[in-house]
Formats: sequence, C-alpha cells, structure tokens
Amino acid sequence: MTSTNRAFGALLAIGAAVAAVATTATASDLPDFTGLVERNGPAVVNVQATVSPSAARAAGPDADEADVPDIFRRFFGPGIPRGPQGGGERRSAGSGFIISADGYVLTNNHVVGDADQVTVRLSDRRELDAKVIGTDEQTDIALLKIEASGLPVVSIGDSGKLKPGQWVVAMGSPFGMDHSVTHGIVSALGRGYDRSQQYVPFIQTDVPINPGNSGGPLFNMQGEVVGINSQIFSNTGGYMGVSFAIPMSVAMNTVGQLKEKGHVSRGMIGVQIQNVDRDTARALGLPRSGGALVNNLTPGSAAEKAGVKVGDVILAFNGRELVSSSDLPPMVGLTPPGTKAELSVFRDGKTLTLPVTVAELPQEAGQATAAASPRAAASNPLGIGVEDLTAEQRQQLGLKDEGVVVTRIGGAAARRAALQTGDIILMVGRTPVRSVATFQNAVKDLKAGDSVMLLVRRNDVTSFIALTIPRETTE
Repeated sequence: MTSTNRAFGALLAIGAAVAAVATTATASDLPDFTGLVERNGPAVVNVQATVSPSAARAAGPDADEADVPDIFRRFFGPGIPRGPQGGGERRSAGSGFIISADGYVLTNNHVVGDADQVTVRLSDRRELDAKVIGTDEQTDIALLKIEASGLPVVSIGDSGKLKPGQWVVAMGSPFGMDHSVTHGIVSALGRGYDRSQQYVPFIQTDVPINPGNSGGPLFNMQGEVVGINSQIFSNTGGYMGVSFAIPMSVAMNTVGQLKEKGHVSRGMIGVQIQNVDRDTARALGLPRSGGALVNNLTPGSAAEKAGVKVGDVILAFNGRELVSSSDLPPMVGLTPPGTKAELSVFRDGKTLTLPVTVAELPQEAGQATAAASPRAAASNPLGIGVEDLTAEQRQQLGLKDEGVVVTRIGGAAARRAALQTGDIILMVGRTPVRSVATFQNAVKDLKAGDSVMLLVRRNDVTSFIALTIPRETTE
C-alpha cells in the first residue's frame, strides 16, 4: 500500500470514528421515554360515558351537539364522535388515570358530565363500572371510583416546579387507541384564556393531543403527573400545536374537597377587573402595563371592606405579582375562605398594602356539583346559575335595566336546549328579568315535566329558547 493510500485510509478511519462519536452524542442527548411509559402505562385508563336512550330521546334528534358543554366542543370540534347510537344511546370517550390502589380515578368533568353510566377500561382490558364521586365544572375535574384493589397508580408531581422548555409526555386514548404516547415541551405557564375556567392557570404545551386524550395524564421526565390534558386551541377541531393541561396543584385541591365535602369551596374578594394595557397604564401613571384594573366592586365584599376602590390597580396578591388580570382569579380562588391576605394596590401614583380577609365564592357562581347530592348546587328547578349585570355591562350590551347573565349550566334541561354560559336571559315566559331575584322568583314553582320559554340574547342575536324539565331529575 502506498503512503498516499495509507494516509487516505487513515482519514477515512478518523472520519468514521468522528461520525460514530457524533451519532452517539446526538442519540444520548435525546430523551428516552421508554422507562416512563413502562412504569406508568398500567395506571392510565380509558373512560367511556353513556347517556341512556330515554334521556337521548327526551333531548330530541338535534341534541347531539346541543347538550355538549362549551369546553367539550372546543376540544373536539364539530361532529364529535360518540360511538354507536343504537336506540338513541349516545356515548363519549376520554382518558383518565388511577391515583389510588383502591380505585380512585381522575378524568375531566366534560368527559363524564351527566352520564347515566361510566365505564373504565384498565390496561389489562378489564372493564369496570365507575361511580362518579364528584365533579367540578370550574376546574373541569371529575373524581371516579371503581371497585377494585391493588391497582397500579401514578405518582403525583409538583406542577409548581414546571418551567417553559421542559419535556413533558401525554398518555391517553386518542380516537379510542388506548395507551398512545406523545411528547413535547412546556410552552408557557399560568395561561388564563378561558373565562368559563377562570380559576385554572393552564399549562400550555405543544404535546399533540386529540379526541380521546381528554382527561389523560401529562407527565414530567421524572414520571410524575403534573397536569391533566383538557383542551386544545384550534380553528378546525384538530390539533394545531397548542394544548392545555390543568395543573395537578389545582386538580388535587379539587379532589381533596370533593372527597371531604362533595363540593369545592373557593375564595372571593368581590372585584370585577380588566387588563391594563399601555394606554391605560400611561393614563394611570403606572410605570408599565400589568396588574388588574378594578372596574367594579361588589357591595359589602371583602375588597370593599379592605378599602379597595374602583380605579385601583391590583399589582400583587399575597406577595405574588400579577402579570395580567387573569392571574388574580386562580390566586384568590385557590385561597381557603377566611384566609387573611394582602393586596398590593396602585392608586394615585402610590403603592398601598391593604389587608383583606378572603370570603367564600357562592356555590352557584363556583359551578360546583357533587354526585352524592346532584340537586344540592341547583338553586332553581332549571339548574341555571345567573348573576346580575353591572352598569358597564348593560351599557356595552345596549340594555337598560333588563337581563341577567348565565354563569352556570347545571341542569340537563338547559344543556339540551343549548343554553350557554355568557347568555343573557331577558324574559322568563312573559315576565321581564331585571335581577337574579326576579329570575329565581319566575322559575321557582316549575315542576317536573313543565316547559318554559326563555328570551335569550347571545352576541347580537335575541331568540326564545324552550326548556322542559325532565321527569327523571325530580322523582
């Protein structure tokens, strides 16, 4: 072999060695999820909810979409797959995970809400009937119980330690394909984009999730559950790179309260707030935009007693800075009623510290329900929660003294009629509605089988909606 050939051979050998090292280094830098999946896969379940044929027939042929809560529609988009429809029976499917060896399972409320029967399919293919221990609409959490023992369980992680850029893994049953695994990174924390779930500081990720993933676990790289996959933001109904999960800190708080008392208590200070943009900050003399501008106070509320005034900007709650107004509701909501806290408030060029005692959010406004007492949270036969409109809201809507806003859909009749949170109820029958009191008085004597017409305004459209109270719910 000539010296030239020997030199060329040496170069080839060196190049191959460098390529091998580079390949090994690249491979070692990539995350390996196999151990995580093997450990946690057995604790991830498929959840199926069924609405009985009688309830489906009572709802009518157009109820397939009408009785679906807003959050479910956002996640799945139009044309939600419900499985076989034999005899009018309707089904929905999602995911869940086992949190205790004696059979407690977590999933989303919108997966099992108002179902007549819930079935959990385990990794060993056993199918067990599940009892709904309790649900909470505001956090979209449902706690189930199956009769079994010695079950595999997940480890609960600290969602407060998550950081943008960290790897996360989702497991669930997209399109009914059990134990599918996808991965991505944490995109952002504390997202508060959803007014109907203002007490949830969502974890935003780019993890691909699809119909059937809802209610499944989101794992960190230590194999701990840090969130519950709940929603996607989409213009098509399919995955578009933006997913949202409920932090486990919120979920476990809800679970503890559902187990203990069957409903969820939340803190409230009684302020209506809005974001502070650059122009508003300049007008108020704030050095930068941020915080929550108070535009209305509930008379006699904790905030009013603490000395908060309309026009104040709340900069921090108990030492935690508010980047935007959406940060305040989850901070206050997760604070136990009766807690003494501090508000940092900007007023007339000065920052004040105001002590406040957190009050309790009324159950109707909190949208909490418990399976043990399904009518406990319904303060009227329709199961509709309403609130008075503020003067500013009436002005924006072009209303004088009429109307209440729907804040909770707790009854089957309202869901089947496609009533939505945010709707404005103007009349009950021929009776004008001017306050919560007049609404409650107008519907208090309705009985099972009765029908009533509501004049409802949604966006710029006003129309009558007919509701019939099912006989099954009042027997």
